[in-house]
Amino acid sequence: MPRTSIDQSIESGVLVLPDLDSDVGVPFESVEKISALTNRLLARHVSYCYEHSGFYRQKFDQLGIKAKDINSIADIYRLPFTTKADIAEHSSEMLSVPSSQVVDICQTSGTTGTPVALPQTERDLQRLAYNEQVCFLAAGLKPGDRVVIACAFDRCFMAGLAYFMGLRRMGATAIRAGTANSSILTEAIVFHKPSAIIGVPSLLLETGRLLQKRGVDPSGLGISKLICIGEPVRDTDLSPSPLGKLLSQTWGAQVLGTYASTEMATSFAECEQGCAGGHIHPDLIAVEILDEFDNPVPKGQAGEVVATPLQVTGMPLLRFRTGDVATLLTEPCPCGRKTYRLGPVLGRKSQMLKIRGTTVYPGAIFAALQSIEGVCNYCLELQQDYDLSDRVCVVVGLENGVKRTEEEVVERIRGRVRVKMEVRIASADEIRKRTIVENKRKPVLIFDYRTQRKTGL
Repeated sequence: MPRTSIDQSIESGVLVLPDLDSDVGVPFESVEKISALTNRLLARHVSYCYEHSGFYRQKFDQLGIKAKDINSIADIYRLPFTTKADIAEHSSEMLSVPSSQVVDICQTSGTTGTPVALPQTERDLQRLAYNEQVCFLAAGLKPGDRVVIACAFDRCFMAGLAYFMGLRRMGATAIRAGTANSSILTEAIVFHKPSAIIGVPSLLLETGRLLQKRGVDPSGLGISKLICIGEPVRDTDLSPSPLGKLLSQTWGAQVLGTYASTEMATSFAECEQGCAGGHIHPDLIAVEILDEFDNPVPKGQAGEVVATPLQVTGMPLLRFRTGDVATLLTEPCPCGRKTYRLGPVLGRKSQMLKIRGTTVYPGAIFAALQSIEGVCNYCLELQQDYDLSDRVCVVVGLENGVKRTEEEVVERIRGRVRVKMEVRIASADEIRKRTIVENKRKPVLIFDYRTQRKTGL
């Protein structure tokens, strides 16, 4: 993509997805040019929503919003929010193309409730492929690389399909191993000799340990990168988390994190430099970080990620509330890209715990457990102690032959989150049967019994 194409896109308000790596254009341009492009595409997106989405047209008319008045990110606060419930309840009104133009149906995993479906047009699928191509190239993958995709392709999940299309677009070889079990994954890795793997960190760690038990050193298999999805591999200071360190040590590979959701249809992925956060694609998404009162947070502070995916045609969304809490990073990245980045997701707003006056996200507890040698799996049971406090029971599984007392685990957790919690040691098999659910693509690690909200997250 020639450098002049971004200027043409700004003038026209339309960005045709390029055949070549956009890194020679958009991400390395000035912040001013990048902002101008996002503003033009946002204005175009808002107009498209009003013209084609019955749901948003009704919202605009009810609120007295004129699409022509939304010209930049500075105007976005005038627009209504969109929630998962909106998509679930009003999907027919949100569909913005004739049903004959829908070529694929993607569905969320239902991690935080009822799954929702998002129809995809052919252009939407090409947009997905472009998004992943940009992410993979930034991560240092190259045409000709052999990449294992350890993600589900069934049950209408978007992720596996997007990775496959992105690898094809950039000229790499995709090895669709899936997530059936770690044994099948080890066989695919040994047989196909990939140079990189895409998958959920906990599954990749389990797979590496299984290889070791079979007498195979994962670090000797020539795998240079692990691209991790679904679980964070960074601490809040962007240094590798205990899980990220374990993965790097086990595989002898660079570990890079990503953040995405089906509704956003866009990934925030770390570049090859690592430790700088997930780059935002300014031609594909507009991002806000909002406080509990729905106001923009001060620079560098954490808040809810609210996303407006751009250039989506099948079911376009405005100001989608992800429920995830993260920080926007604006400092220059060593890679030279001028795009802002998203820090590690601290957790979901709905999962925030208040324990004796201290705010704790489950991810911090998981990070503490990941640093304890011999802990192989775990889950949390949440109860309501009294109105202003949550009670947490940490259920821990140990590897065969490992001896740990509950008091040891309690102190390790308290050393990280500064709160004492109840710990129960259980068999690893018991926890595995409870947390590995057939229709979920990630382990169910949180069982919430507060105020009768019996959910597995």
